[in-house]
Amino acid sequence: MPIPLRTDFDAAQLRALARQSKHAGQARRLLALAAVYAGATRAEAAQIGGVTRQIVRDWVIKFNAQGPDGLIDRKAPGQPPRLNDRLRAALAAALESGPIPAIHGVVRWRIIDLCQWLWEEFRVGIAKQTLSRELRAMGFRRLSARPRIMPRPPGRLRILKKLPRHSGRHRARQGRCRGRHRDLVR
Repeated sequence: MPIPLRTDFDAAQLRALARQSKHAGQARRLLALAAVYAGATRAEAAQIGGVTRQIVRDWVIKFNAQGPDGLIDRKAPGQPPRLNDRLRAALAAALESGPIPAIHGVVRWRIIDLCQWLWEEFRVGIAKQTLSRELRAMGFRRLSARPRIMPRPPGRLRILKKLPRHSGRHRARQGRCRGRHRDLVR
C-alpha cells in the first residue's frame, strides 16, 4: 500500500507552487506529486517526474516531513573536516613554538613533517594538500628561504667584464681564447 500524502495540500496548490518555484527539480517533483493528488497512480507520477516509483516514494516521504521545501535540491554535506578545533589549536601551538630537532628530527616545519607529527601525536591521517589548505585558512603562509647569491671576489668581476665576446666560430679557430676564458671562470 502506498504512503499517503499530506492532507493540507491539493493538486491546484502544488501546481501553483511549481509555477512559482525557482528550482527546476522542485517544480518537477511538485508536478509529479500534484498528479498523485489528482488521482494518478504512482507509476504515472514517476513517468511525469522521469524517475522510478521508489524515487516518487522518497519524494512523498520528504514532502510529508518538510513540505514543498523538502523537495529542493541541497548541496551534499561531504566529508567532515579532519581537524577539529582542538587539533587546530595544537597545530598552531606547534607551529608557533617550532620543532625541537632532538625530538622531532627536523629544524624547520615542512607540511610533510606536520602531517607526520599529526599522525604520531593524534593518529590523524591528513593529506599534504588538505593540511596546506587548513594552514592557509588558519592564517599561516608558506615561507621559503630566499636564494642567496654567493659573494664574488671584487677583482674577479672586473677581469670577467674585460673579456672579449667572441662567437662560437671564432673560438673554434682560436683555441687560446677558450683556454684563457676557462682559467678565469674557475
